[in-house]
Amino acid sequence: MRSARPLGLLLSCAAVVLWAFGVTVLQPLTEPIGPWSERLPGNNTYWARDLRFMAIMAVALGLVLAGRGLRHWSRTAVVLGGLWVAADLAIDRVDPIGVQATVLLAVGGCAVLGVLTVALVGWERGLPPAVDRKVVTGAACVAGVLTIVAAGIESPTDREPELNQGALATATLLVVLTVAAALAAAPARSGPRVGLAAGLTVAALLGVGLVRSVPPESRLLPEMALGAVLLTGVTLLAWDWPGGRPSWRHHALAALAALAGPVAFLLVTALPMLVLLPIGATFTALAGNSPISSADSDLLVSLCGLLSGLGMALLLAWPTTDNRPVVRTTGR
Repeated sequence: MRSARPLGLLLSCAAVVLWAFGVTVLQPLTEPIGPWSERLPGNNTYWARDLRFMAIMAVALGLVLAGRGLRHWSRTAVVLGGLWVAADLAIDRVDPIGVQATVLLAVGGCAVLGVLTVALVGWERGLPPAVDRKVVTGAACVAGVLTIVAAGIESPTDREPELNQGALATATLLVVLTVAAALAAAPARSGPRVGLAAGLTVAALLGVGLVRSVPPESRLLPEMALGAVLLTGVTLLAWDWPGGRPSWRHHALAALAALAGPVAFLLVTALPMLVLLPIGATFTALAGNSPISSADSDLLVSLCGLLSGLGMALLLAWPTTDNRPVVRTTGR
């Protein structure tokens, strides 16, 4: 897909803006008390941190899309994501607030992306255009699972208007990333696939709105439905169509995996973090924020979403036809 590079970079820049807004506007809303207070925060207090981390993941996924899954782009995206999280923790300790800080962080982040893009484009100069379909399909799966997590994000009260705004904006960005990456992984861009991509985008956005419109205790079934539609759509877009039409039997199996897989992976990744690995508490301490009350849990749901997305990528990315990067000579 010829538009993969500009679209991936555009989505990465949009994710940078979301991240900057999260640092300077949303994060202060989750810190109403200081570490000296006897009343410590409870479950889901640091929802803004998870939205921010998912925005950072979207930055990396946008780079993978821009590089069409090729190794040097993908490795750079992973390293950038890790360094960005470290920078986020350091910035969080400073507690920047205000429009000026938002603009400064957004411009600085986009400048970093620009420098990296120039370097990566120079690195591949002279090479034929190619796409690693499995990597790009895997990126679509990760973005799809993160969409579910972003759509269902909670806070202790769930009454903050900024919570819905941040969740909807992040989930919308991830929906577009999911569909764009799946279409970029397709063996060929055709009218039916483009139409399917448009329909999938509309259906997923409606699903995100549905999830946000119901109370947190009623979100499980809408989230499962959203995941099933979005991830099944990824397979319909990215997999080969033998004889010019989808293999419905294989996609039916993919739909079953898409229905149950994300929830299962989220549970499997969340339980060790709750019992054995206090990763969320460690990040809270590194950011200089108040610890969660011992009666509650400090779960980093964004990390659960990332690991679950990688698990779904292992299930759904393998049916693409070739492990090696495919050289595109026409139409992409």
